[in-house]
Amino acid sequence: MLKTYVLDTNVLLHDPQALYRFEENDLVIPMTVIEEIDRFKKDLSETGRNARHFSRLIDKLRTQGKLVDGVQLENGGYLKVELYTEDHLKSLPPELRYDRGDNRILAVALALKNGTDKPVVFVTKDTNLRIKADVVGLKAEDYSSDKVSIDELYSGTTELAVPRDAVDTFYEQGFLDIQEELRSNQCVTLVDEENPSHTALGRYHHGQRRVVSLVRGPKDGIWGIQPRNREQQFAFDLLLNEDIQLVTLVGMAGTGKTLLAIAAGLLKSADEGRYSRLLVSRPIFPLGRDLGFLPGDLEEKLSPWMQPIFDNVELLLGSVEEQGKRKRGYRELVDLGLLEIEALTYIRGRSIPKQFMIVDEAQNLTPHEIKTIITRAGEGTKMVLTGDPYQIDNPYIDSSSNGLAYAVEKFKDQEIAGHVTLTKGERSCLAELAANLL
Repeated sequence: MLKTYVLDTNVLLHDPQALYRFEENDLVIPMTVIEEIDRFKKDLSETGRNARHFSRLIDKLRTQGKLVDGVQLENGGYLKVELYTEDHLKSLPPELRYDRGDNRILAVALALKNGTDKPVVFVTKDTNLRIKADVVGLKAEDYSSDKVSIDELYSGTTELAVPRDAVDTFYEQGFLDIQEELRSNQCVTLVDEENPSHTALGRYHHGQRRVVSLVRGPKDGIWGIQPRNREQQFAFDLLLNEDIQLVTLVGMAGTGKTLLAIAAGLLKSADEGRYSRLLVSRPIFPLGRDLGFLPGDLEEKLSPWMQPIFDNVELLLGSVEEQGKRKRGYRELVDLGLLEIEALTYIRGRSIPKQFMIVDEAQNLTPHEIKTIITRAGEGTKMVLTGDPYQIDNPYIDSSSNGLAYAVEKFKDQEIAGHVTLTKGERSCLAELAANLL
């Protein structure tokens, strides 16, 4: 049965294309929503860009007919802009003040419900507004077209029970043909059916329909870093494989996501020269109350936000080679153009060719921002996204709607992408215990 969806402001600011994601159902946008979006149009943030995009879409639809009467959309439904009147106020309880925009939007949706037999659904990303809608008898839903269930997020790994001789054959020839259909670049643990402790680690090659050996780094480690568990070995394989152009690493604090990525990036760029430079970036979101404007030039302003990156680079640069010589210093790598650390603020419009790019804390990005970043990748660039969907500082997204989880889900079947979920903390016993208990 066809429905009428009433869209809240935050839905359209999150995804202007939401107008075309409700199939052949009818859409209603209260005039209050248009007014609220107008206040965001001058913002230079992603929200401001979305507001301007939505305004252009509505203006184009306006040329096809009167919005107050309804304009047909490409998918078959109709879009209508509904005006707020004093009659709408009567449908609300006295506790909900009419001078608040949220309540006026709610009143329009409730009046539509009371005036038609067609099911009316109020769509908003505001939790409290969904609660209000439920109290006044209106069905409310979250906007979930880009949501990914975090509990069902693709882990990137699997186990296969095989005969003992299959494990031995894998070690001898470096690959094993299998009948099972796995996802591209899925990391595999081959387990002996008779002796579960007899295992082998590999990665599924979709084109050859076989499990192949992992790409190994130098025997003395990658910039002094050795993988400490199975997931970290899988991660290094994906990071060192130049055929895999997008790698996503998900895991709680202390699992080594950023450290592994930076170590692999330094090996591939500074040592082997496969990429022109290592570019490390992260979104800027403070934990707790913001300190306000910071003094200094751009590098000094970014320093507090990029300190976690500096910490990881300094740890790697502090390692000592077998000859007793220290590796090149951080500033020397920057001066040579082999390492660059920057914020994501100015990435729009750029083209980034032949670089090993790491986007740390990617869980704080929206799906649209993730798309903007990945589409910056030029020829020969490898993109690595790291983050923990349970540690989100962006107030407009959650563990299910963040860009990192969205990218994992969308790229899980692509031959040029790979993913690993890291589960074991390696920073310290205290850090792992805190991550699990607190």
